[in-house]
Amino acid sequence: MHQPQKQTIATRHGSGPLSGLRVLELGHFIAAPFATRLLADLGAEVIKIEPPGGDPVRQWGRQIEGVGAPWWSMHGRNKRCITVDLKKQKAVELVLDLVKTCDAVVENFRPGQLAAFGLHRERLEQARPGLIVAHISGYGQTGVYKNRAAFGLIGEAIGGLRYLSNHPPSITKLPPVRVGVSIGDSIAGLYAAFGVMAALWARDRKGVSELRPGRTLDIALTESVLSMMDGMLPEYGAFGTVKQPVGSRIPTAAPSNAYPTSDGGWVLIGGNSEPIFERLARLMGQPELATDPRFVGNQSRVANVEELDRLISEWSMQHTAAELDRMLAGADVPATLIYTAAEIANDVQFLSRGMVQEVDDPQFGKVLHAGVVPHIPDNPGAVRWPGPSIGAHTDQILREDLKYDTDQIALLRKEGIVS
Repeated sequence: MHQPQKQTIATRHGSGPLSGLRVLELGHFIAAPFATRLLADLGAEVIKIEPPGGDPVRQWGRQIEGVGAPWWSMHGRNKRCITVDLKKQKAVELVLDLVKTCDAVVENFRPGQLAAFGLHRERLEQARPGLIVAHISGYGQTGVYKNRAAFGLIGEAIGGLRYLSNHPPSITKLPPVRVGVSIGDSIAGLYAAFGVMAALWARDRKGVSELRPGRTLDIALTESVLSMMDGMLPEYGAFGTVKQPVGSRIPTAAPSNAYPTSDGGWVLIGGNSEPIFERLARLMGQPELATDPRFVGNQSRVANVEELDRLISEWSMQHTAAELDRMLAGADVPATLIYTAAEIANDVQFLSRGMVQEVDDPQFGKVLHAGVVPHIPDNPGAVRWPGPSIGAHTDQILREDLKYDTDQIALLRKEGIVS
């Protein structure tokens, strides 16, 4: 089978809708770096301050000896990296010099840690009036839990996601499963990026001539996840019912499930409207199902979902996953295979829209990246360069951005403030 050509993205500068926005990242691991990567993808200039040795996430996942984890290639892309030891007292002045040139700061230390470094809100605002500061933390900057340690999995658990990520208790006694990616961190990062843009809009919107004050944003992992939980909380408030895990089904719509295939695969089918269910029934060779009183209307299908899923499974088991995918697409029934990385990397839709891009990375060679979201056709963002090596831009930032001379830079290195 002919494989479509992957789009190759060379190192280049692009504009993007956020060109001209300058952001300082004081982040590590996932949440804050994810927020700034979203901004950088759309053209913002992001300067990432890393500790000596680099962001710990450089070592996450499968690694190439002496280089680190390929995930960094995408996680750190479009950013300039400078290595600064924030535990050194003189490092604060360097950071404040950078703040003077920035529109926003994004950080995800524990609450109060930035101030402990000497970078409290008043001092940041003094350096850059109107500065936007986004704080991302486990539980938020206030409240009785604010000082408790937390990572994304904690946010997922307290926000309600981990409980729902499982089959019904009647089917399994295993613990609720993880989503498979650090979704709690990423959701918080997404809210942080959105919050930064909202705060910048409030500060800089057209028709406002006077200097507007900056904003402090407080983004909690736990709250970010909770906000994504659909009707879980309203239903509990109205009915006192606790939403339960449902496995692969959608409990309010049928048919909507994963169905087995003859070759041991699965195909997801969503046939939960009357016209779609009629088309599915005809494709199954059982058009009478569309007029069967048990399956007329979504409410009836949900009430009889066990029998309906049994009938669909008996039919799906007669075909391979690839056959079902073609048949269902031809019948205009929403359906799909369950993609792994291999299917994603070769999917013609992703490839045609630039969502799978082959990037030349000096550290890792050719690496596949996910493309830029959102897609803005008339002024798109771009993968301008992959995640850089540790301290790759330290000298450039000190010389070109801060105008430090050779002697100043040498002294900073000697004192271990930069590396």
